Amino acid sequence: MRRDAMTTDLETHEEYRRKILDLSKEYFDARSKSLFVPGRTHIPCTGKLVDSEDLRYLLDASLDLWLTTGRYAELFQDQLTDYAGVQFSRLTVSGSAANLLAFSALTSWRLNARRIEPGSEVIATAAAFPTTVAPIVQNGCVPVFVDVDMGTYNINVNRLADAIGPKTRAIMVAHTLGNPFDALAVSQLAREHDLYLIEDCCDALGARVDGRGVGTFGTLATLSFYPAHQITMGEGGAVMGNASWPIKLVESFRDWGRDCWCAPGVENTCGQRFDWQLGDLPHGYDHKYIYSHLGYNLKPTDMQAAIGVGQLEKLPSFITRRRENFDVLKKGLQKEGFEEHFVFPEAMQNSEPSWFGFPLTIRQGSPLKRREVVTYLEDHMVGTRLLFGGNLTRQPAFKDVDYRVVGGLATTDEIMENTFWVGVWPGIGRDERHYMLETFGSMIRTLLP
Repeated sequence: MRRDAMTTDLETHEEYRRKILDLSKEYFDARSKSLFVPGRTHIPCTGKLVDSEDLRYLLDASLDLWLTTGRYAELFQDQLTDYAGVQFSRLTVSGSAANLLAFSALTSWRLNARRIEPGSEVIATAAAFPTTVAPIVQNGCVPVFVDVDMGTYNINVNRLADAIGPKTRAIMVAHTLGNPFDALAVSQLAREHDLYLIEDCCDALGARVDGRGVGTFGTLATLSFYPAHQITMGEGGAVMGNASWPIKLVESFRDWGRDCWCAPGVENTCGQRFDWQLGDLPHGYDHKYIYSHLGYNLKPTDMQAAIGVGQLEKLPSFITRRRENFDVLKKGLQKEGFEEHFVFPEAMQNSEPSWFGFPLTIRQGSPLKRREVVTYLEDHMVGTRLLFGGNLTRQPAFKDVDYRVVGGLATTDEIMENTFWVGVWPGIGRDERHYMLETFGSMIRTLLP
């Protein structure tokens, strides 16, 4: 084919791409948008907020027909590391997968005496989402549960030292509902006792402690990009860190357990593809098929990453709206005197939360009952959620799990019985907030004797 013909074909190809991408905005803008009707329109606890730019990024990636991790994944990882203030990040298929990869990486034989081995103890909280704790159990280790503080719903730092024993190798806890735990104190304790710290930041992207972003304090940190979270890829997650060695291990476990680190479609990055000798394999065995770990395939698609690029551009405004919604709800409920019946949420000292939800705990002595409260709110179209697993040790999945409790779980049990939360996500606007406050008022008047 002549060069001029090839040039013409390329120009035609790019012209079609531009037309498709331009039309995508018209398509998105033409979609019907439902109006909020008080008492008839459901106000969910969480949701995604997407626009025509997100669709444009998605279509652009789709037109490449590169259906695995590609150029958008690299771009998103670079932008994410810049935003989060870390050196490295690796995308994966979900926040739960990120937790699994982060913990599994620290069990690698490459860490020698510092590896987390079966039977090791790992400090955690039982007032948590189950997949913050599941990797500990799945790797044959023992969760050691510490209670949380009422109001912040985060780990009780004063009890941490009591939980550390000769078998303790790590701390793995979450920043609850976007409210950071005391990362300065926890990370200092981890350093003093030579423990790994895994920060579960799945609910807290954009939150800060002492001016530093969450995810910068631990050995590794995890994120979720499920539609409920601060930004979305549909499904998706990430593992972050400031040292290359754990990230390399994460990458191996994510990519089938392979020793090779070539990107998809790339050959011989190491320059000695047929010159390795590892394990009991023959010298020169293809490095692409040498496996250092029993890993998984947990890579996302480039289309997911492309949406992430669009979402990350809007993250600062999303966080601002979450904080605004939180503040309006809190001030409105305080103004009505509802603190008589509810424990209101409190930000951890010296922190800037990236609020995931607005938690409330019915006070001891109040005649209100949680089941009646959440039923009333749901019946009046205000979505509610409980604080994840409540007390994980009470869940059927933990019936046969070997775990240890230090200092009791009295607050965790109270959360299990009396805590719920409502939404603050950016899709909640002024009209929705006004209706939510009105509904809380009518609920109090209806349910109180």
